[in-house]
Amino acid sequence: MAQIRLKNVSKRFDNEYVVNNMNLTVKDGSFTVLVGPSGCGKSTTLRMIAGLEQVSEGEIWVDDECVNDVSPGKRDVAMVFQNYALYPTMTVKGNIEFGLTNRKVPKRERESLINDIAAIVGLENHLYKKPQTLSGGQRQRVALARAMVKKPKVFILDEPLSNLDAKLRSQMRTELIQLHQRLGTTFIYVTHDQVEAMSMGDEIVLLNKGEIQQNDSPMNVYHYPVNVFSAEFIGTPAMNVFLMEKIMPYTSTIEKDAHYVGFRPEHAAILTTQPYEDSHSITLQGQLLTRETLGSETIYQIKHRAGNFTVKSFLPPIEENNKNVFVSIPYEKLYFFDENKKQDRDPHWKPANSLTVEGM
Repeated sequence: MAQIRLKNVSKRFDNEYVVNNMNLTVKDGSFTVLVGPSGCGKSTTLRMIAGLEQVSEGEIWVDDECVNDVSPGKRDVAMVFQNYALYPTMTVKGNIEFGLTNRKVPKRERESLINDIAAIVGLENHLYKKPQTLSGGQRQRVALARAMVKKPKVFILDEPLSNLDAKLRSQMRTELIQLHQRLGTTFIYVTHDQVEAMSMGDEIVLLNKGEIQQNDSPMNVYHYPVNVFSAEFIGTPAMNVFLMEKIMPYTSTIEKDAHYVGFRPEHAAILTTQPYEDSHSITLQGQLLTRETLGSETIYQIKHRAGNFTVKSFLPPIEENNKNVFVSIPYEKLYFFDENKKQDRDPHWKPANSLTVEGM
């Protein structure tokens, strides 16, 4: 196991920063997920840790050693790629054994390691097959096994499940979580999929444009987003965010710096009749545009003068489209952000009266 530290790390391509002055500590033994939209710098960060990209500025430390000038093979880091990178002419065993042979590990030790790792990832019956005869999930297990036999301090996984179908991705997520628990090794995992980030990581590093937006546990990122980007990126559907003046005109009762207000779709209740006045909630009046019935839940799109927004409900669906509806959100579930789109919530603030805001 190992702790990874990035100190003021930047990476430039053609004088353009793709990672900008990043400071990050990956805890020893953690499952840390780097997540963000395409082009946010997450894969570049991973490759710098692995030694596949040179750092433009700053330092990368593995435990007590600065590894800026250490070759990839000597960093004690194993990387699993998106495309598996298997040798097609070798058997599963040959792929797993290749690195051990190059390191001149004795044959008896190689055999023992391969058998142990194959049992862990469920490949005992596939050792003498070629990669092209395997399913996507089995190929991913071969790539994992090849990394595991090195017994590295750190596992680095770059979108390893993106080529799998939805059902297999779900299965492999569970297997990777169990693998991490069994090995106790530091995992650094890159994905653009927030479901993978929330379900697998014990630490999430949310990136945008080469900078860390938030670094916290999955539940803290979800419940306590520090800015609008975090609020809108984590959560399905995304948080609804509006200019304060568009849906809460009585700004005199709200602290001065609040500029945007948001709420999560699942925290809103959709009603077909106007609710009684409630001093603990805000009510938005709008028009029902569409609904998606997903079995246990229904996703509604509501038209409001401030902009369309989403509501997630676990109650029986409303059947009529183009119907006037009322959406009620508890004050305690509202999020406030300042003009720089950073969170600015006073947890003790409660307006004196409820608000019903027409939105047709």
